[in-house]
Amino acid sequence: MTSRTARRRVLRVTVPAGPDEQAAADARADLLAVEEPLEIRVGGQPLAVTMRTPGHDIDLAAGFLATEGVIGSAADLSQIRMCDDNVADVTLAPGISLPTERLRRNFVTTSACGVCGKESIDAIRVRARYDVSADQARVAPAALAAMPDRLREAQRVFASTGGLHAAGIFAAAGDLLVLREDVGRHNAVDKVIGWALREGRLPLTGCVLLVSGRASFELTQKALMAGLPMLAAVSAPSSLAAELAEESGMTLVGFLRGSSMNVYTGAQRLGGPEPGEQGPGRQAPAGPRLAAGELAG
Repeated sequence: MTSRTARRRVLRVTVPAGPDEQAAADARADLLAVEEPLEIRVGGQPLAVTMRTPGHDIDLAAGFLATEGVIGSAADLSQIRMCDDNVADVTLAPGISLPTERLRRNFVTTSACGVCGKESIDAIRVRARYDVSADQARVAPAALAAMPDRLREAQRVFASTGGLHAAGIFAAAGDLLVLREDVGRHNAVDKVIGWALREGRLPLTGCVLLVSGRASFELTQKALMAGLPMLAAVSAPSSLAAELAEESGMTLVGFLRGSSMNVYTGAQRLGGPEPGEQGPGRQAPAGPRLAAGELAG
């Protein structure tokens, strides 16, 4: 299997402390996160190409098909076979078919892709197999606040490169069930959802999806397709992510760091009032700025 890190020589420059000193420079080795294309085929026909960090590619292919609404459980898959390091060929179970227009699209995504040409929020709600609004999960704020540290402690490749996003699925009590890393935040989410699908855990009732970057519309859609009642991010959500979370009955938390967090929707799962229901003179806290070097994407 292709390595997830690559070594490269760099020139390290240190700015001097005083105006009369010269900058110091020295050559050294550095580790970079690997980014390579993965082609996902269905029945031998190309479906998608995504730029990803190698590793857990079968989970990635399974999660991609699940979050695109093609499959809903492991029973919909016959097998996923790696033809080589960068090609995953999926065989669907008898009776499960892929819409022909998806095969014709052969769309390409990147490690930082957004949601181009996606359906409206209403269409996505129709495609979703699970009703997360009915999920009665409750998560203690203290348990939620402890999750980012647990996520970071489990990020082995990030510790070496500083260049990967992470996604983790947590039980409501705070136990980390699975973590995946990738240069693409959407790939990291597909990998954990693919793991859950292959383990027979969909829908992910009573669980929390935590992402190391921001909460985009696309990640909220993926959480909804997996039946996750709560999405939390260490950075900010987008306006459309908040709209989709509110429409679907999902709890959306942003700026989860230290002892504080912003709850944008579904505050009842944390035992708090909904945004806009604060008492007189009270306002939700503004999101903090990113710390230097923190991944925002």
